[in-house]
Amino acid sequence: MKKILILIVITIIFITGCGKKDNQLVMVTEAGFAPYEYYENGEIVGVDVDIAKEIAKYLGKELVIKDVSFDSIINEVKSGKSDFGAAGISYTEERAKEVDFTIDYSISKQVIIVKEGINKIDNLDNKRIALQLGSVADSYVTKNYKNAKVIRQKKYLAAIEDLKNDKVDLVIMDELPAKEILKNNPGLVILDQELFTDKYGMVVRKGNDELLKAINKVLSDLIADGKIEEYVIHHTSE
Repeated sequence: MKKILILIVITIIFITGCGKKDNQLVMVTEAGFAPYEYYENGEIVGVDVDIAKEIAKYLGKELVIKDVSFDSIINEVKSGKSDFGAAGISYTEERAKEVDFTIDYSISKQVIIVKEGINKIDNLDNKRIALQLGSVADSYVTKNYKNAKVIRQKKYLAAIEDLKNDKVDLVIMDELPAKEILKNNPGLVILDQELFTDKYGMVVRKGNDELLKAINKVLSDLIADGKIEEYVIHHTSE
C-alpha cells in the first residue's frame, strides 16, 4: 500500500510539473545589454522582453526569462534548457552549426569606447581591447587584430571598468548598449569611427521548426507594424 501511495504521489508531481512546463516559454538572455535586456526595479525588461511577450502571447504560453552569461546562451538553447535565446545575438557560421537563427529584427553598429581626449584610433593592433566573451566583437578582433591584447569579460560593465581603471585602451561593443552605459559613466566617449554593422536574430534549438516559424511570424508582424522601433525608442528614452 505504501509503495502504491508513493507511486501515486510521484505520478501526480510528474504530471503537474510537466503540465506547468508545457505551458511555459523560456527565453534565455544576458540582462546587461540595455536597451534590449536590462534590470529595472528587480525585473528584466527591454526590447527583447517586449518582443518575447508578444511571442508568448501568440503561442498562448507563460513567458519565463532566464539570465545567464552571454557565452552560455547557445548551450542553454542547444541543450533544451531554454526554448529560445535573445540578447543581441549576431549570426555567425559557427553559431549556426549549433542553433537555428530567426530572421534579423534589429541592426546595430559596433563602436569603440575610449576615455575623453582621444579622437581617433588609427590601428587597433597592439592595443589593449576589452570586449564581451563570445560576442561578435570577440570574433572580429580575434580574426583581424592578432597582435592586440584582448581582455574578455562576461559583462560589458566589467569591460567598462577595465577602461576606467586604465587596464585597457578601449572597449568594443554595440552602439545602443554603449550609449546607455555612457549615460552613467562620465569621462568616456564613443568614437565617430565605426568598425562594422551588426544584425541581431533570436536562436532556437536545431530542428525546432514549429517554434522558429512562430517567432519569425511574430517578428515579421512587429517589424511591419513598426513596433520594434517603438520598443527601441521607449527603452532608450527612459
